[in-house]
Amino acid sequence: MAPSSSPSPDREADFVVVGGGSAGCIVAAVLAGAGHEVLLLEAGDRAEDHPETLSANGYKKAFVNDALMHERFTIAQPGCNGRSLFAGTGRGVGGSGAINAMVYTRGAREDLDAWGPGWRWQDVAGDFAELEARLRPNRREATEFTRACIAAAGENGIREKADLNDGDLGDVLGHEWMNYEGDRRRNAYVAFIKDDPPRTLTIEAGASATRVELGADGRASLVHFVQGGAARVARARREIVLSAGALETPALLLRSGIGPALELRALGRGVVRDLPGVGRNLHDHPNATLFFLARRPVDCFHPQLYGFTRTRPGRGASDCCLVFYPARSSFREGLLRMLPAMALPEGLYREGTAVRAMRGALSAALAPRPVQGLIERMWGIVVILGKPKSRGTVRLGAVTSGDNTRIDPQYLAHPDDLDAMVSAVKKARAIAASGPLAALGARELIPGPLGGEPDDSDAIARFLRQNLMTTYHFAGTCRLGDDPDSVVDRRLRVRGVPGLRVVDASAVPETPVSAMNAPSMLVGLRGAKMIVEDSRSG
Repeated sequence: MAPSSSPSPDREADFVVVGGGSAGCIVAAVLAGAGHEVLLLEAGDRAEDHPETLSANGYKKAFVNDALMHERFTIAQPGCNGRSLFAGTGRGVGGSGAINAMVYTRGAREDLDAWGPGWRWQDVAGDFAELEARLRPNRREATEFTRACIAAAGENGIREKADLNDGDLGDVLGHEWMNYEGDRRRNAYVAFIKDDPPRTLTIEAGASATRVELGADGRASLVHFVQGGAARVARARREIVLSAGALETPALLLRSGIGPALELRALGRGVVRDLPGVGRNLHDHPNATLFFLARRPVDCFHPQLYGFTRTRPGRGASDCCLVFYPARSSFREGLLRMLPAMALPEGLYREGTAVRAMRGALSAALAPRPVQGLIERMWGIVVILGKPKSRGTVRLGAVTSGDNTRIDPQYLAHPDDLDAMVSAVKKARAIAASGPLAALGARELIPGPLGGEPDDSDAIARFLRQNLMTTYHFAGTCRLGDDPDSVVDRRLRVRGVPGLRVVDASAVPETPVSAMNAPSMLVGLRGAKMIVEDSRSG
């Protein structure tokens, strides 16, 4: 990778930011706002090419728009009966924050304190407040359904809470803060770029980064990318910032020869810097959904009610999340996205013909009014493992097999994870059977009879292994820390590689119990401010 062998850069800026997702948009905007020339490279399309990403209700359409999602699968997961699980994340300016359900949760105080010096709750509370001043999140009004859920949860030891962002998430639930205002989505792109476009920011869409190159002085200086089928190079005069997400960022580092030396050599790849932690510590929030049938249509149109519960003795904060889900909000779109991914072999799925055929058949089957009426009466409780102990990896294949990423979250590899989810399913069933929800109607459709008693742990475990899926909250693959195995230091600088930082969910050492979007934006804002500070002092 000698600099002399590289083509001359055809783009140049003070900072090159790779990835225009929730963190990358903030990084690029803050750096440009500080007067720096910034080039933002995003593999997907511009947000304006897909107006649904800018609408508060557009997440339904966005979720089934293949142009807006990276199509990926994990390798076979022993903890999930050998299944390869869909692992897609947002693609395009705005990233996953442009297609998600807009949940904005800081996390528990204990979650942030576990990140260590400089990143503890008291250290970042001001940054969260700064984010919220820009995002202006809102909560939706209570309905008969959400009030029944709150009352039923209260009968099972989970208290109602007005604000889920004060750091206390121990056995509580409430109407969640969400990134919308009126009929518009307010994600990182809208709040930090679209509202007031920075003059010195250039966004290049359709630009897929392939590797980072170091100069003769060992400093990261070039980003190689492909745009419109042509190989291109961008030069950073100051720094390169990787904000491509917890699956793409470590893969880009590995393709650049930055990672575990023994592993890279075994694959026939060159080694630029030996960093054993790259691609390690992958974790996610796996989930499974219980579905019930009410006696009449559910009067709720968004998954707006979130609960947090403890399942592990001795833990102060909650370790599982319960989302009360009205099927009419996105059940059809969820089926169109996930059923082909769950039912088809990966090769057949990627070819596309079978996916289109299955989606067409599903759309036809769901169209009749009686079926829509049934969906309007359906509701669910999404059981999410918020504090997984299992840890997986992101690796690359051999050179001869291309740069396909091997994603291995190791779902349920740690026995405590399955135990926690089984306990949370029991809690969800108890809530559904309680008076207020039973009066509304709570006939269990899925999983329904499990071949044993309602609280049969073995039967619930079998259900979970067969039905577990991602919540798209991947994190940790370039974790920050002080130990030799951490990939970045507490200012998010890649160890041993001057001029290179990781500023996204990859750096998160331990995921919060709650959704990852707010913490990802926190990393983006805090990391950008650190870069500005360092540029002024250096």
